[in-house]
Amino acid sequence: MKRFYAEVAVGPTDGGAWRLLLDGRPIRTQLGAPQEVPTSALAEMLAGEWRKQGEEIDPASFVWRDMADYAIDVIAGDRADTIASLIGYSQTDTLCHRADPADALFARQEELWEPLVCACEAKHGLRLPRVSGIVHQSQPPETTERIATLLEEKDEFVLAALQTLTALSASLVVGLAALEDGADPEALFAASNCEQDWQAELWGWDSEAEKARDMRQQAFTMAMEFAHAAQATG
Repeated sequence: MKRFYAEVAVGPTDGGAWRLLLDGRPIRTQLGAPQEVPTSALAEMLAGEWRKQGEEIDPASFVWRDMADYAIDVIAGDRADTIASLIGYSQTDTLCHRADPADALFARQEELWEPLVCACEAKHGLRLPRVSGIVHQSQPPETTERIATLLEEKDEFVLAALQTLTALSASLVVGLAALEDGADPEALFAASNCEQDWQAELWGWDSEAEKARDMRQQAFTMAMEFAHAAQATG
């Protein structure tokens, strides 16, 4: 598609949200709803995607726009489904399922994962049982209830980012940690990718696997940036 606009701007709405303007006209989501976001920081991020387009528009480059549209078009209409999906990740959280203590990988998991799990428990008032080997243990009912309450407090934009973060890391613990100020996306992604990185250290990287890892890490970082902009104040 040819570029059809010259000026990209950001402005407030009457309701206190923010919107993107192309040649003075507000844009809509892919399903036709007004594309209004909660912060000027997030609106500026979306504007940046439009500003960097050349003579030809690259649809694949609108990662943040697509995440905002998903929040508005999908999550806002059915928050319960998204929250249920995220709770599901907590039941099988990668960081709570360790190798057998006799396995050398166990020590690496303890080093990278235990501080994150402990921090999550302390900050959010949770109890997250750790298990080793192939035995599965569901989270206690009170933990599930507390997680549901935490997620209900998030708006649809943070939930959209959290869904991506959690899916990429297979860990709600990592997803929640990524929402915190000062969170290190590289360190968090490395923690979630601990097992693959461990195997690569032992046997070497396959070029396609390494490329896929880089792409997942980039997607993780962009989702984290989206979440932080959605939570920005001022």
